[in-house]
Amino acid sequence: MATVTRKRNPEISQARILEAAEHEFAMHGYEGARIDQIVQRAGVSKNLIYHYFGSKDHLFLMVMECMYERLRAHHADLQIEGLPPIKGMELLIRHTFQHFLEYPSVISLLNSENLTGAQHVRNSDKLPHLYSTLSDLIGDLLSRGDAEGVFRKGVDPQELYITISALGYFYLSNRHTLGVIYQTNLSEPHRIKARADHIVEVVLGYLRPSEV
Repeated sequence: MATVTRKRNPEISQARILEAAEHEFAMHGYEGARIDQIVQRAGVSKNLIYHYFGSKDHLFLMVMECMYERLRAHHADLQIEGLPPIKGMELLIRHTFQHFLEYPSVISLLNSENLTGAQHVRNSDKLPHLYSTLSDLIGDLLSRGDAEGVFRKGVDPQELYITISALGYFYLSNRHTLGVIYQTNLSEPHRIKARADHIVEVVLGYLRPSEV
């Protein structure tokens, strides 16, 4: 039993560090985050963080990779491949929006990384592969939808996913300021549902073949 515990401890410690780091980076951005705060939240020594991750830069990259892997894992769980194209696309749209909603740290982390000009994620070997498989998944939906006559021709999978993400991301990242402007609470459940429905209608409306 003692041997098993020793083997598991590094994994447990790294997971605790990454969880604490995600919270700290999401709250304060890359520049404002402090290793000392991560140490305190994770309940580990500072030396252990540098032992496992080497530097603050590399720790932030690991947090970003975990975030992207979590999103792709959720996409993989959808089992879209066997669904009719319209149903599969709707599921992908709703799931993408729901993921942003359930993991608000995603928005904060992406905002922080974009402020750096993506200086961390550009060093990742994992991310291009993660998103190439997503593009393949969307491309398959589009191809089957085209063959069945329910989707328009020539839609770029990458452009489409950027649009799907943007329609949810912008709403959630700006709902507080937009709520002040429109004098309403955009976080209320019925507004969130209405937004998800709206995104589905917009995207599926775009994908619908033009009538000649």
